[in-house]
Amino acid sequence: MFKITFCGGAQEVTGANYLIETEKTRVLVDCGMFQCPRFCAVRNVNEFPYDPSTIDALFVTHAHIDHTGRIPKLVKYGFKGKIFSTIPTKDFGKLMLEDSLGVLEKEASRNGEPTIYAMEDVEGALKLWEGVQYHHRFTVGDIAVTLYEAGHILGSAMILFEIGDKKVLFTGDLGNSPMPLLNPPESIVGVNIMIIESAYGDRVHEDNSERKTKLERAVEDIAKRGGTLMIPAFALERTQELLFEFNDLMEHGRVPRIPVYLDSPLAIKATDVYRKYSSYFSPDARELIKAGDDLFQFPGLHRTLTADESRAINDVRGPKVILAGAGMMTGGRILHHARRYLHDKNSIILFIGYQGAGSIGRRILDGERQVTISGTKVAVNAEVRSIHGYSAHADTNMLLEFVQQSVDTLEKVFVVQGEPSAALFLSQRIRDYLGVHSGAPRLGETYEF
Repeated sequence: MFKITFCGGAQEVTGANYLIETEKTRVLVDCGMFQCPRFCAVRNVNEFPYDPSTIDALFVTHAHIDHTGRIPKLVKYGFKGKIFSTIPTKDFGKLMLEDSLGVLEKEASRNGEPTIYAMEDVEGALKLWEGVQYHHRFTVGDIAVTLYEAGHILGSAMILFEIGDKKVLFTGDLGNSPMPLLNPPESIVGVNIMIIESAYGDRVHEDNSERKTKLERAVEDIAKRGGTLMIPAFALERTQELLFEFNDLMEHGRVPRIPVYLDSPLAIKATDVYRKYSSYFSPDARELIKAGDDLFQFPGLHRTLTADESRAINDVRGPKVILAGAGMMTGGRILHHARRYLHDKNSIILFIGYQGAGSIGRRILDGERQVTISGTKVAVNAEVRSIHGYSAHADTNMLLEFVQQSVDTLEKVFVVQGEPSAALFLSQRIRDYLGVHSGAPRLGETYEF
């Protein structure tokens, strides 16, 4: 007998955290930050619904902060087990957790509150963290574990648990295949219980060729207008994929050579990690590197690490492109640029990824004509565009096809990591189209097998 408890990511996109218990072993999958307005900050402070000191191991699907952000807190409150992920995820985890701590410290200072963890807890987590290769099967207690490629970001993994005669698969976030840098999610068959994400569980992405055309047109239009193209970009995968696309467009003369600013210290550091682990790239990307192409560098690209370099972007007249974090405009340098350029009708703000409910990015995308940024009301006169094809998440059809691979053996599918509408829609599709028992669990629910 074993149990699965949904401690986060249940009918919501963020806060991924799942507890598996057998008679001998207790392990977690992911321990992410809840990300939304103030309500989520309160939830991140709350106690875990389990005793961290009793957990034998934590398995991390990938390094995004909604899957890793509370790991140091887990250590702070007594976790002493092992942390397992792929090797790139461990490197990214260090960058993400250190960056997240800086954000938390600023928020805590502004609100007169303590942080939920300190640097010593980040360092403690990294000492417990081990990198493993895809397909390496090992055991923790009475559970056998194997990691498979998920195709979401570099080093992202699906985690297959073998418990007795049952195969339990946590997909983590599945990639939007094909992607120019990464391999597609691996095919896995024979699964009995599946826990699958649903960020885009109710939507279909546009064609890959269409997404590149939209990016090309945005650059061309901003060049004609002489304005600023703002792209809120996630530091992992989306930024690197965009740099890859800009490199191709610029080198082949498909867009004017205007200045492009990568204004995100985290994204700059993450791109260096991408270079370090190019062996994880797709065959096509590796061939380009072998031919001498630097996938993340092109004429006109400026990397702005320091705050002074970031501020100096304002002194450069348009046209120009600014790639800056955070991807949902929940913080980061994109907010400074938005305050300056959102009111400009000659500028464009281009969203290329999921925008969480309540985030500034979501409100702009939903049509609000005025937003408050750092206490200042800013009119949204800039043109608002979006390209869903650059999402790093599989869409509803891809997710359904993935489930179908194990349709002959599946006993139950749990749909997680999506807003209620997306999770419930995908769950219903799985029942209707595949005849598999499926549901979208609520926070705190436990299931026994």
